[in-house]
Amino acid sequence: MASKKAAKLSPLTRTILSTAKDMYAGGVMSKRSHEKITLRHLGGTAQAAAKPLTGMQIRALRDKENISQAVLARHLHVSVGYVSQLERDEKHPTGPTLVLLNVIQRKGLEAIL
Repeated sequence: MASKKAAKLSPLTRTILSTAKDMYAGGVMSKRSHEKITLRHLGGTAQAAAKPLTGMQIRALRDKENISQAVLARHLHVSVGYVSQLERDEKHPTGPTLVLLNVIQRKGLEAIL
């Protein structure tokens, strides 16, 4: 499937991907930047990974942002009980909740407001 997708790429996109690959191989571009360009141009064939978070990490994140469980729940579009279960490691975040928590961890709460 990757070859079919590659065949549909425009010459400009192929050049951008080739240049990014060469810059990464030469140490001029970071791995994160290379993955971002690849994901943008290849779409679903390159997956961005959201790293799993523990309950302690979620609690620390909430404390760092100085917000209550209720406020975090509202921003994540989940219940307060679910946030509590996440913090106690009774459940583990998945899907959009995990992605939003990763964004908050990397860039702060303001990034999702």
